[in-house]
Amino acid sequence: MESSIKEVLSSARKNKNFRPNNVIGIGIATTGSTPLPIDRWALPLAFHKEFKNNKNALAWLWKDHTSYKEAEEITQLARKEHPEYLAKCGGIYSSEWFFSKILHCLHIDPKVFDAAYSWVELSDYIPAVLTGITDPLKIKRGVCAAGHKAMYNEKWGGLPSLEFLSKLSPKFTDLRNRLYKKTYTSDVSAGGLSFVWAKKLSLPQGISVAVGAFDAHMGGVGAGIKLGVLVKIIGTSTCDIMAVPNKEKIADIPGLCGIVDGSILPGYLGLEAGQSAVGDIFNWFINNFVPPAYHKEAKLRGIDIHALLTEKAKKLKPGESGLLALDWNNGNRTILVDARLTGMIIGQTLHTKPEEVYRSLIEATGFGAKVIINRFEEYGVKVREVINCGGIAEKNPLLMQIYADIFNRPIKTSRSTQTCALGAAIFASVAGGAYRKTEDAQKAICGLKKIVYNPNPASQKIYNKLYAIYKELHDSFGTEIYNKNLFHIMKELLKIKEQVRNGKS
Repeated sequence: MESSIKEVLSSARKNKNFRPNNVIGIGIATTGSTPLPIDRWALPLAFHKEFKNNKNALAWLWKDHTSYKEAEEITQLARKEHPEYLAKCGGIYSSEWFFSKILHCLHIDPKVFDAAYSWVELSDYIPAVLTGITDPLKIKRGVCAAGHKAMYNEKWGGLPSLEFLSKLSPKFTDLRNRLYKKTYTSDVSAGGLSFVWAKKLSLPQGISVAVGAFDAHMGGVGAGIKLGVLVKIIGTSTCDIMAVPNKEKIADIPGLCGIVDGSILPGYLGLEAGQSAVGDIFNWFINNFVPPAYHKEAKLRGIDIHALLTEKAKKLKPGESGLLALDWNNGNRTILVDARLTGMIIGQTLHTKPEEVYRSLIEATGFGAKVIINRFEEYGVKVREVINCGGIAEKNPLLMQIYADIFNRPIKTSRSTQTCALGAAIFASVAGGAYRKTEDAQKAICGLKKIVYNPNPASQKIYNKLYAIYKELHDSFGTEIYNKNLFHIMKELLKIKEQVRNGKS
């Protein structure tokens, strides 16, 4: 954090009109749910000598699924006693979320759990560090993390009840009192920059530090999210973000990661969905299954191995490989919310090439994304525009085109290459007083690139057929109620493959 801010200031000084005292605020975007166990003075336990080499005392990363048993325990208890807790987070509590991870810590390392005075999301911890807050009870907690990951909702008084949490473990009784009772949107100041950090960063003491939120939600703001716009933040995993005015009544949507008032834009219900792995799937394939000859070719040509496979995959037509994959290598986040689902590639033969598999994995993430779009619209939330952002959206035009073909919708790209950071800066500008509300700051700051990825009708026709097969696999392996015979799947993929190669598709 210190080095990145100094680097930004150094870059800004190239503008002769800039001075560090021009900075009026700092915004914070982090991964989540990424909770940290902290002591009575808001210091992470990992900074204590006795926990220095204990991984359970570190931050519990957003994509950690080891808490799947605890998530199921929480889900079953809530279904029985407080179904309203689950109604706003898709009907199932996830292993990626706040209480699952804390309960898992209690089960596997009670020493760490007992030593923790409280737990804090990374997005709340960093503003506390910058503002010099050392009392966990005085940290301003963001509604983004609380609502999407900790079942917080003002309709039932904030966090889940003391009685409910105590049934998970009696030790949760005391912990609940050491968490928080109130949350804030990110246009609110979490406090002023402390003397210590002002000196470290060469910034004015007391400037506003905005309440933190998750990177994807900030990315939605930085991409210019508004009613009817789906923003896809594509990276190691993917988050799909939409916003609906909070005066509108919308149904509880099964499988969503939350419907939370103010989690993205103040005055709007923030809707979150996503995929547990996207870029991580491509890296998994690259790191484990691409033959040495491909790596050698990439090295000789001076290009990245991803670029080489993308180049080769681009020469293939939709359906030409005969392959179809399920994008569940790290479980399914939306709409099945099941960490115990696994990936699959069907249609392989002795002639299957790495670039064919690579393309099928891209297509699988596109099909998984289409399931999410269809779920939004099934419950009345219309997707009128799709904006992609994140590292992969910037670097991989092939993926963008495949997504446009699968969605049968034009796809636009945010002008900023760092929309999550830009969203944080937008909130900093509001919390710092430069703009009255977030939408005003967005109008002044956000923009889109000129390039638009329009769907190819011929490709879209093939992808419709492949999506129908994907959905059969999705429902067959992902749900208990689907029991259709799958004998025809391999034959159908071969039929499409032969039609494409013979030009009869």
